[in-house]
This record gives sequence, C-alpha cells and structure tokens, in this order.
Amino acid sequence: MALNLFKFCSGLRALGYLMILLVGVIIAVSYYAVVILTWGPKLLHGGFISVLSFFIISVFHVLLVLLTWSYFMVVFRDPGSVPGNWKTMLGEEDMEAGGSMSLPQSVAPEASSCPNEGTERRLTVGYCSRCQNSKPPRCHHCSVCQRCVLKMDHHCVWVVNCVGARNYKFFLLFLLYTFLETTLDTVALLPHFIKFFGEAKNRSVSPGALAITVLAFVINLAFALSLLCFLVLHASLLSNNTTTIEVHEKKKTGRWKYDLGRGENFKQVFGKKKALWFFPLFAKEDLESIPALKGLDFPTRPDVEP
Repeated sequence: MALNLFKFCSGLRALGYLMILLVGVIIAVSYYAVVILTWGPKLLHGGFISVLSFFIISVFHVLLVLLTWSYFMVVFRDPGSVPGNWKTMLGEEDMEAGGSMSLPQSVAPEASSCPNEGTERRLTVGYCSRCQNSKPPRCHHCSVCQRCVLKMDHHCVWVVNCVGARNYKFFLLFLLYTFLETTLDTVALLPHFIKFFGEAKNRSVSPGALAITVLAFVINLAFALSLLCFLVLHASLLSNNTTTIEVHEKKKTGRWKYDLGRGENFKQVFGKKKALWFFPLFAKEDLESIPALKGLDFPTRPDVEP
C-alpha cells in the first residue's frame, strides 16, 4: 500500500489537544504560584506591600482573562475557508488557474469601500489540486486540516487550528497577552526564586511550595523569551501585510503588492474600530467595509503588477 503522508499530517491534530491541556496546566501552575503561594497572602500585611500585591494580582487576572479569551477565539474561530458558491460568484470565464484580472464591480460590490484610495483590487485565481477547487488569492492548502485556508499564515499545534484571515487578529492578541502575562509572572516570582536556596537550606518553606514556585518561574521565563521572538516576527509580518507562508514569495519581488503602508496594513487585520483593537472582537461595520477581514478579496498597490 502507498504511504499517504497527508494522513500522517492530519494525525498531528491529536497532538494539538494535548497542547491545549498543557496550556491549561501551565496556567494552573502559574496561578497557584503567583496568586495562592506568593502574593495572595501578602494582601493582609498592610501598607505598601498590600497595595503592590493588589496591583499584581489585579493585573494578573486582567491579562489572564484577555489571553484566555483570545486563545479560545483562535481555537474555535474558523480561519476562513473557500465558500462553496465561490465558483458561481466568479463565473466560468474567470476560473483559469493562475489567471489575473481586475475585479469587476458585479463581483466585488465592496470595491468602493477600499480603505486606501490609491489601491486597486485585483483577483488572482488559483487552483488546488488536492481540494480540486479554485481558490482566492493568498489562499493555501493545509495538510493538517486537509482544506484550503484563506490568507493562511500557518497551522498552529498549540491551538489545534490554522491561523488565517479570520482569526489572525486573535492569534496576535493571544501572543501579546501571553507574553505580558508570562513577563509579569517572571518578575513577580523573581524575588522568591532568588531566595530559593536560602529557604531550601533553612527549610522554612515546604518542598512542594518551593518546587512549584521554581517550576512556575522557569516556565514563565522560557515562554516570555520565546514569545518575544514570535511577537517581533509577527509585528514585522503585520507591518508589511504578509504572512509566514508568503515571506519567500515576497523576497522574490521588488515591492510587495499587498503592502499598503503600516497604517492600512494594521487595519486589514485589526479593523478601524480603535476601541476594539485590543479585544478579540470585530466591529460589524469593519467586517462590512474591509474585505480583507473576510479573506476573499485584498486591495493591492497600483504601482505593482499582479
């Protein structure tokens, strides 16, 4: 029998569910170390230490809510798939693989709402041999999910889902809030980590409490440093309106056709509603006026050939 490597890739989804469990364990350990063991008891000490404890615990819970909210939005939000009637919407003449055309008004009724007046809306129609279906621009096939994903960035094992057009904002917020949370945990546990050897020698604290505190510190420090690298990477991708998959394609071109400037690039992911930029939500008017948020249609630079 021939070995189907794509079935092996789809089996990686099982690993993802273990990663979700691991995320829960890390959060539980950090919560116990920071809130229960370290700073919670200091709330009753009075004075500055109580105020500091209240501040740390409050910020800890706010970031925890935001990162958990963002995380579940990434896990359960569809990154975007090719609609079943997409062929019908385009028409038979537009289905040549790799073809490029200016999108007519009948196909793109939202063209007049383009966020950048100096841009054009061009559609490059591709074809997926695995799905045996046409696909919009910036759409790629995921071997793990076994389907085409709109503006696919990558498949993330940590969320058991692809990161694409419709959940990329939530993924970025998850990275940001997790980085801030792990950094806060690292700083909050640092004094107790320094005292670790003295407390262990004097046996003034139970071995179990010491072990959990040290474990939480090491885990949070490692994640904070790793997430900082990811944040820098995706901040660069966001500012250039590109994805992890498109990086190599972008290097081959002099100017990236989807790069409309940092401000417009940011709005194509986070929307125009500033009040919702730091929440895993989209305003209804943004979804209606910014086609890129739906993942089917993207404005391009007028000075770059499609």
